[in-house]
Amino acid sequence: MATYVHQLKDWPHFRWRAAELAQALAEVRHLQGRLVGRMEALNPQLRAEASLATLTAEVVKSSEIEGEKLDPAQVRSSIARRLKVDIGRGVQSERHVDGVVEMILDATLNYGEPLTKDRLFGWHAALFPTGRSSMRKITVGAWRPPEADPMQVVSQKGPIERVHFEAPSGARIEPEMAAFLDWFNRADAKLDPVLKAGIAHFWFVTIHPFEDGNGRIGRAIADMALARSERSAQRFYSISAQIWRERDAYYDHLEETQKGDLDLTAHLQWFIGCFGRALHNAETLLAGALDKARFWERHAATPLNERQRAMLKRLLDGFDGKLTTSKWAKLTKSSPDTALRDIEGLIKRGILAKESAGGRSTSYSLVEPAG
Repeated sequence: MATYVHQLKDWPHFRWRAAELAQALAEVRHLQGRLVGRMEALNPQLRAEASLATLTAEVVKSSEIEGEKLDPAQVRSSIARRLKVDIGRGVQSERHVDGVVEMILDATLNYGEPLTKDRLFGWHAALFPTGRSSMRKITVGAWRPPEADPMQVVSQKGPIERVHFEAPSGARIEPEMAAFLDWFNRADAKLDPVLKAGIAHFWFVTIHPFEDGNGRIGRAIADMALARSERSAQRFYSISAQIWRERDAYYDHLEETQKGDLDLTAHLQWFIGCFGRALHNAETLLAGALDKARFWERHAATPLNERQRAMLKRLLDGFDGKLTTSKWAKLTKSSPDTALRDIEGLIKRGILAKESAGGRSTSYSLVEPAG
């Protein structure tokens, strides 16, 4: 008797009850279109900053699901360099951080390119540049070998390790992955791309073709399918950040479906719901970019000189320390009198206010809008 879905004779002929998914799928597609439309209305710079924030969360949280904590500053700096987004002086990123970033960016920027065995091998090699997973030497840039069997898929919470299922043997991987890649690259007008993302993630994770890194690569494949659904390389929500929030439910659904009968309805209901919650949470994730957009919308008709615009941009980006007249003069290469006139002009327009705290120098901050 079969223990897992990949042992069933009809594997991998998945099925699902489309009628039970239709309403939730329509709602999530509406949310997706609304968010993408809203973000595309931003100017290119703010759009790039929003995508940078999203990709940073995606890389950090996808790794954290697997128990690996990356430095968000390193991740952000690595992404910014590759996307040519100006974030000022970024920190130096380590090789393994760059590798995760390169995989996610290839999946999303080049979403229209076929997913191939060699491409997956490149992603895997980027994830493990030293050929090791922690201290353990692993096969890198190739399918896991038969001698690595049995491959158990586990999660860990504190000292407790939980086995969710056992993957197919190494001898099956080549034909299993050939079938998966053929399906993933085949156009199918009848299959909604969001459903395809959910099926692709489950199918790939079930095969578990590598010795390590399968979860991160599986989520990158889902991101690739979602990018195809939008025909956009820019990301404005993080499915991995949402899976991280729901990781207990994620592993529960994974284990339950692995022990099922190839009916993915319940798994796809969870995936659609998780995706919808990721879209809702994008508001929080993109708060900085959206706040900047609202600020410039409010002051679209406000007369500002170039010095004022430049300094307001610095304040919106997160000014280091207190803003004083002397700092304004130094940063804008202007005289103290000119700096004071610029600041007073912004105070009259209700954009800046004097800080209430005393001290040797008066400092100023942005006025928070009412409501």
